[in-house]
Amino acid sequence: MQTTELAHRLRPAVTRLARRMRQEAGGDLSPTQVAALNTIACHGPLTPSELAAREQIQRPTATRVLARLEESALISRTQDPSDRRSSLVSTTPAGDELLAFARDRKDAYLARRLDTLSPDDLATLDRAAEIIERML
Repeated sequence: MQTTELAHRLRPAVTRLARRMRQEAGGDLSPTQVAALNTIACHGPLTPSELAAREQIQRPTATRVLARLEESALISRTQDPSDRRSSLVSTTPAGDELLAFARDRKDAYLARRLDTLSPDDLATLDRAAEIIERML
């Protein structure tokens, strides 16, 4: 099989899986808001500009996303000690809890689906996960 054919088969499968996982997470946040919250949790505290760069979104978009997250008490802002004109954003305990809840729901969904597979299929997926992790 050529790599372009494999890419053609993998792309929609990965896209559908990612969409289904987002749906399983539940909640009222958009995918962009969840991604931003996760980035802040993993790499924060961040300035709004740093968040925009990491998420590859425009600064005004980051500002809107942060406003929604702050309004929901999922992040907090503090003054940036190195630049008093800017702020640093961090997740709140509620934000961390929401991320953990969403992760648990996604993991549970995927585990239920994996439970229906044969040991051979599970071994194949385990190997595929290793390969995809190495690719990325």
